[in-house]
Amino acid sequence: MAVDTLGHLLAVHVTPANEQERAQVFELSEAVQTATGHTVELAWADQGYTREQPRLDAQAHGIELQVTELDEAKKGFGLLPKRWVVERSFAWAARLRRLIKDYERLPEVLRGLHFLVFAIFMLPKAIPLLTATGHPSHDPVS
Repeated sequence: MAVDTLGHLLAVHVTPANEQERAQVFELSEAVQTATGHTVELAWADQGYTREQPRLDAQAHGIELQVTELDEAKKGFGLLPKRWVVERSFAWAARLRRLIKDYERLPEVLRGLHFLVFAIFMLPKAIPLLTATGHPSHDPVS
């Protein structure tokens, strides 16, 4: 799952559990660039993406992949920079019980559910824009 800095869903790439996430960077980067009109220049990822191939896969789509790492000297829990944005998005999605467990047989169903959930979350933010006053056709009174 790729989200922007506000937590809005940009792309989802669903894979079987036996595939490495870092092996999916090429497809996810391509989906992100398609969704954003090739405007993404920088992406943050956690320590699972530290190898060279994920960086090259992102770079193939014009994205610089920066891995946020926890300081080696620190022991125990530590908050990774920028990681909270993705974790917050996971927490939002987990509010809908349907996404807590993966029961779907087809990856397209799970991907579609994620887009539906994030559309539901963004709808309250869109309502003020859709009902903005100042234009006669948008005036709820007339």
